[in-house]
Amino acid sequence: MSCTTSEMQQLSGKDLKASIQASEGRVVLSEVIGTSQPMYPEVTNAEMAAAIGADLILMNIFDVFQPMVNGVTANAENLVGEIKRLTGRPVGINLEPIDPHAERLEDLNDLPIGRTAADESLKKAYELGVDFVCFTGNPQTGVTNPEIESAIKRAREIFQEDVMIIAGKMHGAGVAGEQGGEIITDEWIEKFIQAGADVLLMPPPGTIPGITVEHASHWAKVAHKKGVLVMTTIGTSQEGADQATIRQTALHNKMVGADIHHLGDAGYTGLSIPENIMDYSIVIRGKRHTYLRMARSINR
Repeated sequence: MSCTTSEMQQLSGKDLKASIQASEGRVVLSEVIGTSQPMYPEVTNAEMAAAIGADLILMNIFDVFQPMVNGVTANAENLVGEIKRLTGRPVGINLEPIDPHAERLEDLNDLPIGRTAADESLKKAYELGVDFVCFTGNPQTGVTNPEIESAIKRAREIFQEDVMIIAGKMHGAGVAGEQGGEIITDEWIEKFIQAGADVLLMPPPGTIPGITVEHASHWAKVAHKKGVLVMTTIGTSQEGADQATIRQTALHNKMVGADIHHLGDAGYTGLSIPENIMDYSIVIRGKRHTYLRMARSINR
């Protein structure tokens, strides 16, 4: 990215967005699950992701009222700050805008309020000091586009310009009518933008049925024309695929126009396969930039 790690930790949501935009599609985000046993007990999954090339850390399955990350002993109120200190990276969380009236395709999971996009959870996330919040749905959660729009509006009132908002669906989340090529439309992109989203989240080509480079490129152009960034999201466990698939996906996402390249948490339990994070990074920005990102001290 265009600024140092220490500078990024002090950025507002607005400045973080500008920094990502200036990086011209070379930002890697790794999603991790802090409640999972770390890949290696000596370090957290967040530290592993940062060490292998991730620029941003997104904590999934994160309850703002009972926050925990295996391998971190900080108290709950300082937990996000401690992850930032250990990784030297901006840290965000996923909160789920659940629609109780959604037409279900399968049995849905019951989530604690601290994992949802309820107002009290948004306020608590702000208090915890997150750099960005992602509104999307895990499998079997019943997250819908209308509820995402509502969450964006409410979050913008609470966060003002201090926290970057990422919003969209990477898969159906157990809901009928919002799958494959219908997972997002020009109309919903416009609604998310008007509600206050900074970044449009969308599935990359080849990750869910029916999404091609042409589909995704069109959506990215619509978002970019409105001044919103785009994050392509590998959320269908393909973060655990072979190297050839990861490299192909990376090139496709570069063609699409992704500003942020997301790799999910299911390669190993709670973390993408580390080599895939590195390989993805090498495709979109080369070995020089990747190795510098991996080697640079967080004290620089």
